[in-house]
Amino acid sequence: MKRSILFDTETTGLDPATGDRVIEIAALELVGDLPTGKSYHVLLDPERDVPEEASRVHGFTRADLEGKPKFADVADKFLAFVGDDDALIAHNARFDFGFLNAELKRTGRKPLDMDRMVDTLDMARERFPGMPNSLDALCRRFGVDLSARTTHNALLDCKLLAEVYVELMGGRQHGLGLMADGEQAPAVVYDGPAERTVVRVHPSAAALAAHASFVEKLKDPIWNS
Repeated sequence: MKRSILFDTETTGLDPATGDRVIEIAALELVGDLPTGKSYHVLLDPERDVPEEASRVHGFTRADLEGKPKFADVADKFLAFVGDDDALIAHNARFDFGFLNAELKRTGRKPLDMDRMVDTLDMARERFPGMPNSLDALCRRFGVDLSARTTHNALLDCKLLAEVYVELMGGRQHGLGLMADGEQAPAVVYDGPAERTVVRVHPSAAALAAHASFVEKLKDPIWNS
């Protein structure tokens, strides 16, 4: 079955072109669009300050990140986890791709191929045009528990997005096939008994009166069509 990677980042700000850096990366492996339990998670030293307004969003301060590895130290392990051609799924994925590719460029590595990008924000906007489509809004729409989300935490956001992604792809039945790839689904044939006894139900006058009374309370009942 097809493998893909669902991921999220937290950063020091909004624009890598002005010096903002990645401080957290989280990623979950999906097979058949469902989590396998394999994950990647790291906190990073951004090699710069963490503005107060950014800390209010994700909860991390400069002190929290002191002594953590730098992106250059983890780049190879991250690239090994995401693979070479598996789809990369994120909410507002252009933001995350922009930051990760800036970090990769800084270390002299090839950027992530934009053709691998799957943006769940685009998917949600297509399915729910004109409606709020933030991760919080989608979780509420699909009944995903948000009680643990007090700040933007990349690992938690990945777990929430994994549930949302399943719903955007068609619901929990999606991907739960019981056959190996390439197998044909067996035909289902109903084999009824050769001999059947017809049982006719004859309602009593009281039952017919009760039914008529009930139908009178309905708006445009089909029984009167």
